[in-house]
Amino acid sequence: MFIVIVCAVLGLAHLYIWKRLIKDTTGPGRTRRVLTTVFLALAALLLTTLFVPRVFDVAESPLLAWPGYLWFAVVGYLLLALLVLEPIRLVLLPWVRRQRSVEPKIAVPAAAPAIEELPAPDPGGVNRRVFLARAGAVAAGAASVSLVGYGAATALGPPQVLQVPVRLGRLDPAFSGFRIAVVSDIHLGPLLGRRHTERIVSMINETEPDLVAIVGDLVDGSVEELGHAAEPLQDLVSREGSFFVTGNHEYFVEDTAPWLRELERFGVAPLRNENTLIRRGGAGFNLAGVNDLAGEERGDPPDYDRALAGVDPSQATVLLAHQPVMVEEAAARGVDLQLSGHTHGGQTWPFQYIVESVQPSLAGLSTHQDTQLYVSRGAGFWGPPVRVGAPPDISILSLESGR
Repeated sequence: MFIVIVCAVLGLAHLYIWKRLIKDTTGPGRTRRVLTTVFLALAALLLTTLFVPRVFDVAESPLLAWPGYLWFAVVGYLLLALLVLEPIRLVLLPWVRRQRSVEPKIAVPAAAPAIEELPAPDPGGVNRRVFLARAGAVAAGAASVSLVGYGAATALGPPQVLQVPVRLGRLDPAFSGFRIAVVSDIHLGPLLGRRHTERIVSMINETEPDLVAIVGDLVDGSVEELGHAAEPLQDLVSREGSFFVTGNHEYFVEDTAPWLRELERFGVAPLRNENTLIRRGGAGFNLAGVNDLAGEERGDPPDYDRALAGVDPSQATVLLAHQPVMVEEAAARGVDLQLSGHTHGGQTWPFQYIVESVQPSLAGLSTHQDTQLYVSRGAGFWGPPVRVGAPPDISILSLESGR
């Protein structure tokens, strides 16, 4: 049913775009046929990219994924641009109709009374209806391609390194200045591979963190497909180690266990509804992690009570949880700081408004009851390789003691 709905929505979007960009701007003939054929081929490419790997359980091909997902982004912005231009088109319709009302007529011979008088060609050579349609098509096309080009350059460029001070009331002064590198949503897959991981690892190591937290959505595929791409994670360097919690995409594969074993082999410790004590001399704080909400469908749900079992309430607790919405459970249990990702910061404007409607925070630091929540925009992307208004990031949280 989901596939049927998505196909219907994409079909209607393509039909509307074809009407405005091709049918309204061309007359019957070869040009319209050629443009329509190309347009249908792009639509078929998009559907193949989106559904064939998922329906037939085959690996996504980069040769299809790159043009398919880029066209997906272009379609989204074309639709948005054309809808924005629609009121302007409606306002100018009287201007178009005035031309029709003043067009001179060519009288037909009396011998053919059954044939109506035909409009003569416009003396100025300009058909206002076609002119208006072509102007709108050019404006929508230029805006869409420009936004997608800018967004692709942003998404494929290096993540921003954000320095974020965070003050925790229960943090022992011995940990003042303790630095946690937070990275999420790396999304290794058909569009992002080993070089993407190598760049992220290098950027994290340059910051010399005390601890690395990978908060989910590392991969979009199996160990067999992407193990080589994830291998540079073994080169992460930090004083207290690297830790990982599952995101929803870790449950898109048939079994998450192979990935958890692979990460352990790389020296990245999964926190599966469990906690560990981070020590500095005689002081310490609790680092906990919970499985993602998507694990509920796989019999591997988040268990907050188990994750926080045995923590010292006099010490600060930092929780790794992929989705920001999980902060409600964290706050109910007195967690000091939750580190999350999942939102991509909205990834492409204006779709962040949809994300904001279902998550308590889009990006950055916020407070929920007595619990602070930090949400990373992520270091990769999902679907179209485009980010508009939400650049990728690696966040370095510097902990301070006191309120």
